[in-house]
Amino acid sequence: MIRSGEKYLESLRDDREIWIDGERVRDVTRDPRFRGAAESVAELYDLQHDPALQDKLTYVENGERYSWSFIEPQSEADLVKRRKMVEVWMNWTCGMMGRSPDFMNIHMTGFASGSDYFARGGEQFGKNIRKYYEYMRAHDLCLTHTLINPQTDRSKPVQEQPQNTAASIVKETDAGIVIQGARMIATLAPFSDEIAVFPSTHLQISEEAKPYAFAFCIPVATPGLRFICRPSITPIDAKAQDYPFSSRMDEMDCVAIFDNVLIPWERVFVAQSPKLGNGMFIESGCMNQIMHQFAVKNLAKAEFLLGVALNMSEAVGINVFQHVQNYIHEMINTVELVRSCIRASEADCVPGPGGTVLPNDQPLLTVRTLFPQLYPRLVEIIQILGASGLVMVPSCEELNGARAEDVMRYYQGANMQADKRIQLFRIAWDLSCSSFAGRQTLYERYFSGDPWRISMVRYQNYPRHKELKERVWDFAKRTADWDSRLRASSHVTA
Repeated sequence: MIRSGEKYLESLRDDREIWIDGERVRDVTRDPRFRGAAESVAELYDLQHDPALQDKLTYVENGERYSWSFIEPQSEADLVKRRKMVEVWMNWTCGMMGRSPDFMNIHMTGFASGSDYFARGGEQFGKNIRKYYEYMRAHDLCLTHTLINPQTDRSKPVQEQPQNTAASIVKETDAGIVIQGARMIATLAPFSDEIAVFPSTHLQISEEAKPYAFAFCIPVATPGLRFICRPSITPIDAKAQDYPFSSRMDEMDCVAIFDNVLIPWERVFVAQSPKLGNGMFIESGCMNQIMHQFAVKNLAKAEFLLGVALNMSEAVGINVFQHVQNYIHEMINTVELVRSCIRASEADCVPGPGGTVLPNDQPLLTVRTLFPQLYPRLVEIIQILGASGLVMVPSCEELNGARAEDVMRYYQGANMQADKRIQLFRIAWDLSCSSFAGRQTLYERYFSGDPWRISMVRYQNYPRHKELKERVWDFAKRTADWDSRLRASSHVTA
């Protein structure tokens, strides 16, 4: 059943071990380095209770109300309904929270639909993934994940790294598996109820790699599990009007450290099976579902940046210039490309496991491989359009200071008062020039994995290779026969 923002925040006040700047954070809902993001996630949960949005965000089954992000889609219409739910949340955050709860909701729902895949490792694992999905849906949990091993020596496979750096199974007991080591990029971990630990990099099929092949979910507050966070990207005393995104939507990135953590068997989905770990995203059908979700996130992000560019260009009167119109046209192309791919994936959906449908992967792979290139360009265009105006934009506090009259006079726009222009340009700065902006750009480059490897895999698995090559030779054959057919034609005269 759906929960409120207040209930969500209450769930974060537990014994989780979160470290930042050399100290342990006792309450992420009150610490100024974390509070903004916690409150932003709480806002998303509260939207589910808004009477004007409730039917768009949730559905009723057996008398209980659940998020549309937990639906197991059985038709194109279901995909559209789910997408519209994701759109509401993504537009609320302007696409700047890549790990909002709907991401992992759809993730785990996709795995649950493909539970037969996990049962290949043992019947109980298939049941486990299904039961976990039902538990997560019933409690409307906020889940995050961690996939990447520490960057110790990237020239070697994980089993050849220094012992106990990469998380691995060090023991199996009647109660479960014991994990020792670390994983990187546990984004949103301080604000999550639970964390999923899955494989992402390709493992060798060998005895030595088996301890690194696992998948499970556990509470963030599990004994022996701790998180070390990167520094906050916003000054502690920062005001939201000066740092509109940094102060509210820093999802935080962490290293998850497992100090002999016991994972109960009922929470384990893959254990010591590199082959199952390597194929779990694709063969279960999950990847199609999560690509659908993050393509919607990408659309919201691109649309918001386009909106900023349109406002900026009008604010200082540069929208009349041809080169500015061409820059903005680039942004329009990105928006409409992503939108078209999302809709095509729904309209051309294909049968999936357990009676579900999967969004068609080819349009979504286009977004997955292109957006990491397109997003930095969107940011660059904001920088180009803002130019020195981004560098000189003052703090909003200047509007209340001794020189407020100067600010109102000298910071006004072509058709916009100074206070509105400063507000707009603070948004543009935070999206294009701040530490938050740099982190967002890096995040988009690698959000969906190594873009180079993903592109290679797409080339290798593109389903139309044979058809398109044969089309060329069919045309060549018709061309070779062209002259003789013309000579034999009655239309040719001497």
